[in-house]
Amino acid sequence: MTINEQPVILTKDSIEASDADVVDANVNVVNEMYEELLNHEEIASNALRSYFVDYYLTQALSGGFAQYVFTVPEREEVDTFVREGLEAMGATRHLELFNRTAAAFDALSEEDAEAYLDGDLDESDEASEPVAELEALDGEFESLLETEDIIALSAAWLRGQEGLLYLDEDELKAHIAERVALIPDLEERKAEAAEAELENAPEFELIIRELCDVAGYQLDKITMGDPNFEHDGETVLAWHFSTDHGNYIMIEEDEEAFMIHPETKEIIAAVEFEDA
Repeated sequence: MTINEQPVILTKDSIEASDADVVDANVNVVNEMYEELLNHEEIASNALRSYFVDYYLTQALSGGFAQYVFTVPEREEVDTFVREGLEAMGATRHLELFNRTAAAFDALSEEDAEAYLDGDLDESDEASEPVAELEALDGEFESLLETEDIIALSAAWLRGQEGLLYLDEDELKAHIAERVALIPDLEERKAEAAEAELENAPEFELIIRELCDVAGYQLDKITMGDPNFEHDGETVLAWHFSTDHGNYIMIEEDEEAFMIHPETKEIIAAVEFEDA
């Protein structure tokens, strides 16, 4: 993986900040770029290396290597960023441990991998030797942090980047906007992102979106769920949402969902569940 020509960017308020704040500043900048649909090839490689090292650190502290694996189903690219980041920032012992742990996990049988990822062995159960080895490596990871501080190493490395830019909020937005304007397939990416968002949306959001389509309104945002809404003499769950025509609620019955004006109780739109 080669370094692209984009500069690492930190916020101006991180110039005199703590090591953790410097790492967080990089994470926040990368997240903003992802949100604006820039991809790996369009974000500074070293920013991504620090970003994914921090992601690995966060997951490993939360639930060991199992947590990291569980949240990164396609590991090849992310593992590469982690390895290159640990090496570049000088976290050599963490790199060696990451390689040992990844190799140990990848060598697990399907049954052992499931047991390790579940992490819910009964007290009467005894972990197999490969699973016990991985659990020991998780303990080694936390101990190693006491002598090789990933956050401190990452922050120092980020501060020393050639061509490093410090931007305030407005400058960062303008910088990202300039780069987004150069994306040749921006509309295609927007469509793919919208489709992915819908695939992961909860059922109540899909119903609300369908109701808005029927009414010819544009959904702005879903604001809250109200489990104590009174409707036809009963207490029901209602979802409040705003549109370009004002605020409404959605309630469900056995076979239909309704878009209702919260004050007049007028039904603006209805959909049957098989249609939604």
